Amino acid sequence: MEQPQRHSRASNLNVALVEPSFLNEREVDLLMEAARQHRWGHRDATAILVAYLHGLRASELVALRWTDVDLTTGRLRIRRSKSGAASVHPISPQESLALRRLRDEAVAARYVFVSEYGDPFRAMGFERMIARAAAEAGFGFVVRSRMLRRDLALDPAAEPSIRQ
Repeated sequence: MEQPQRHSRASNLNVALVEPSFLNEREVDLLMEAARQHRWGHRDATAILVAYLHGLRASELVALRWTDVDLTTGRLRIRRSKSGAASVHPISPQESLALRRLRDEAVAARYVFVSEYGDPFRAMGFERMIARAAAEAGFGFVVRSRMLRRDLALDPAAEPSIRQ
């Protein structure tokens, strides 16, 4: 007679569902398109774009101030968290247009990404917005802000994406 504790359900599964470690460009475009469908769609899509292009953590994204953005020279100063070194990144043309529109719509805001009440956007709010947009875009997995970090995709130690 076989011992039932020797066999578990997990060991009988041939295919395990693995959450991907990052999103590819097509998935980011789908996420941005879903985010644009809401009341603050431009702000949300711009936040996704900036986080993806610069590999920002949610806390780094919401800490961006307009003094960190230089649209005339096309530079973005980023203060990294978790002992990362501050750096200056070039701003892409698409990003520049989106940030200019966001700046023009902002009413005396110090932070780049603000709530409808003018308060700084919070990291948890950014996480919720991404999860909602991903669900509406039809992703079959939960999307988290860390999946927007392209440096994970470029890191050879990161696990490969299982999507085609």
